[in-house]
Amino acid sequence: MILESVDAFAATLPRGHPILGLDLGEKTIGVATSDRFLSIATPLETIRRRKFTLDATRLQEIIAGREVCGVVLGLPRNMDGSEGARCQSTRAFARNFERLWPGPLTFWDERLSTVAATRALLEADTSRRRRAEVIDHVAASYILQGVLDRLRHIRMQSGTGTES
Repeated sequence: MILESVDAFAATLPRGHPILGLDLGEKTIGVATSDRFLSIATPLETIRRRKFTLDATRLQEIIAGREVCGVVLGLPRNMDGSEGARCQSTRAFARNFERLWPGPLTFWDERLSTVAATRALLEADTSRRRRAEVIDHVAASYILQGVLDRLRHIRMQSGTGTES
């Protein structure tokens, strides 16, 4: 089920299960996972894109193996906020994946997530080769962390969260 708002997505999530963040590129899919408390996003892996069915199978393996209860897809909006061809491609991927997996899917504005991930890797003095290997799943973790921060805010507003 595709949910346009993170608030609606939050209402569907059971306690104690992680969620995945995806950074969909033309050649790769960056994958990040949260902890079971929905606090911290961690880069997981980069899937080399081949065919949708193969990519979806790998994602389903990750979902099953980690008991994931929701998936967040980075939505690559243009800098002016409009949606172009890449957003249409991401939405099409979500519609196709929705047919294979019954859990909730939502989107998160991913503008500048790759820039932030690159900056963090440069600050960590990561080699160019290593940056190329990990950039996609590090970007996915930035996307996912944005959602996790939003979920924490939603829980605090509703009184169901605990303050640190």
